[in-house]
Amino acid sequence: MTAVATVLVALVALIHVYIVVLEMVLWTTPRGQAAFGLTPEFAQQTKTLAGNQGLYNGFLAAGLVWGLVGPEHLRFGFQVFFLLCVVVAGLYGAATASRRILLVQALPGALALAAVLLAR
Repeated sequence: MTAVATVLVALVALIHVYIVVLEMVLWTTPRGQAAFGLTPEFAQQTKTLAGNQGLYNGFLAAGLVWGLVGPEHLRFGFQVFFLLCVVVAGLYGAATASRRILLVQALPGALALAAVLLAR
């Protein structure tokens, strides 16, 4: 079960790295606009806000990576904390922005959290 938990935590971290790229780098490109259903005008107007969102997603990814490679005695706590943050952020995003966020962010985070807790 530990291997499954590790793979799922790494997957959630990678999802958030991809979100960082979408929000901080690709927001005003056709790829970023398609991912979030934006018009070019709206993407340009909200570029700074998206960059801020991307930065927060980067913190989630960094915390999860630290939970994988940091000191062994800290890994479990980091993984649980940051996965809880991912799930809460996903639930909030699904309630306020798009229900698709449940599948993209909250569900993978919840599955990884369950695996981490079961592996303990």
